[in-house]
Amino acid sequence: MALPRPAGRSAVAAVALALAITGGAVVAGGEDGPDRSPSSSVAVAPGALRGGDLDRGVAVLQSHLRDQPRDFGAWATLGTAYVEQARTQGDPSRYREAERALDRSLELRPRNDAGLAGRAALAAARHDFAGALRHARAALDVNPYNEGALASRIDALVELGRYGAAARAADEADARRPGVPVFTRYAYVRELRGDVAGARRALSRSFGFGSGSGGGDVAYVAAALGQLAWRQGQYGEALKQCGKALRADASYLPALECRARAWAGQGDTGRAIRGLREVVARAPLPGPLVALGELYEARGERGDAAKAREQYALVSAWLSLARANGVNADLDTAIALTDHGDRAERKAALRAAKAEWGRRHTVHTADALAWALHVDGRSDEALPYARRATATGFREASFMYHRGEIERATGHAAAARHWLSAARDLNPGFAPKAKTRAKTRATS
Repeated sequence: MALPRPAGRSAVAAVALALAITGGAVVAGGEDGPDRSPSSSVAVAPGALRGGDLDRGVAVLQSHLRDQPRDFGAWATLGTAYVEQARTQGDPSRYREAERALDRSLELRPRNDAGLAGRAALAAARHDFAGALRHARAALDVNPYNEGALASRIDALVELGRYGAAARAADEADARRPGVPVFTRYAYVRELRGDVAGARRALSRSFGFGSGSGGGDVAYVAAALGQLAWRQGQYGEALKQCGKALRADASYLPALECRARAWAGQGDTGRAIRGLREVVARAPLPGPLVALGELYEARGERGDAAKAREQYALVSAWLSLARANGVNADLDTAIALTDHGDRAERKAALRAAKAEWGRRHTVHTADALAWALHVDGRSDEALPYARRATATGFREASFMYHRGEIERATGHAAAARHWLSAARDLNPGFAPKAKTRAKTRATS
């Protein structure tokens, strides 16, 4: 890997500064603990590097490693940063670069917690959540205070559907390394169990905590608050929080996407389309691509149908690229292609949903399988999964809408009205086309 030489007298200090300015928590590498002086190795918690600062941090790390190619901690940090670039910028090819960097770190020092935590982050990003949990636990065996490993352990348990264990892991992480990465995950665990107020309190607690006043962390936390508000149909609050995020980092993509979705919820379709076009131009990920396609369909102006098809074609291209770079894209496939694929793609979506359910039992996989079965004309089979998707109390309008449609298809008229009304009342802008159907059927 060709790496340019660094400028300045202390490359390690430059690396630490490059990471710290993003709001990332710099933690000790090797076997340093929370009360020991950090070694020259540094690591960053997954998700802590963001926006333009992420790219600058990567450049500084590359420069440092040209000068110090045996710095196992810097290789680990670079690998973790590549993971974040792939995840946030829609470029799965970065995962292979991350894998090489992390392998180099662990080749130089096999039992280094930064490298093991990086492997956990990489496995989670590739949707290998059993692997992520294994690597996170290995990192914590070396250093129980590694922030990235604590965060990845929570992520893996959540994505495996082990919500009780995830809540316990979040409590343990909060006791060991309270900070933005832990607080945001703690908030999501609370939200999954229906405690929206608790999730909001946990996110609000992040502001001003330790490094949480940095621009990167302000953007991260405010965007998370905006997304939480959007899921509750609170579009004004979502715009307020996204505005705060974008004042801290004008390029922060999750805030730009959340803002566009809030505009759509308020009925400002043109503005929402322009906002999502900006997002997908920089990060062509399935979620915003599908949202943009659905907005084109809902607007229905001349040429919009073709534009919508273009977005769905890009989703299929991204899925192929992701698989080629080691990503398990089954859940993304099921979610995107069930509603927007042709007949063969819908069959592929159902197979993908079944495969994903075989690996992990989460509310998201339950909902995806339920909807894929329903679209395939197998609503009786779908109903138990739809009910399971809504069983934890997670307030997600699309899950409620799917359950309502499946209840209606199986002859449960009262339950159908209840769940379609719940979807409409919670977040009427959750999907432009589904919104109209939910409103009509909830009153029929």
